[in-house]
Amino acid sequence: MAEPGVRAPEVADERGWRLRHLPVLLAASAVLGAVAAVVGGLTGGGAAAAGAAAGVAVTVLSYTLTTVVLAWADAINPQLVLPLGLGLYIAKFTLLGVVMVAVASTGWDGLVPLCVGIAAGVAVWTGVHIWWLSSRNSRRP
Repeated sequence: MAEPGVRAPEVADERGWRLRHLPVLLAASAVLGAVAAVVGGLTGGGAAAAGAAAGVAVTVLSYTLTTVVLAWADAINPQLVLPLGLGLYIAKFTLLGVVMVAVASTGWDGLVPLCVGIAAGVAVWTGVHIWWLSSRNSRRP
């Protein structure tokens, strides 16, 4: 039995499993970003289009950063996942709060679409991730 935190060498086929889902999530998010920009533009003009697309981009950047950092940490030592994950979570939400307060103080017309874009990005990323995991890991008789 190996010591805690020590891993056996990985099989070549198993390398990269931590990021296999990322291309599907990024593609779904790109489609959402385009749809958000079009809907924002049609309903509220240029500021709304930019805000909606930026909201999706904020979510994609945040989730991609988390995915890559946690995959790296898990590959190095699984005991790093919790402290790095919590630290990254605190840093991201602090930065998001500061940015949202700064944007809100400008009176920009794209603020509400930005928030809707963030919410839509979270919903789509989470939904596609659940679909991807369930379609890859479902038990078939």
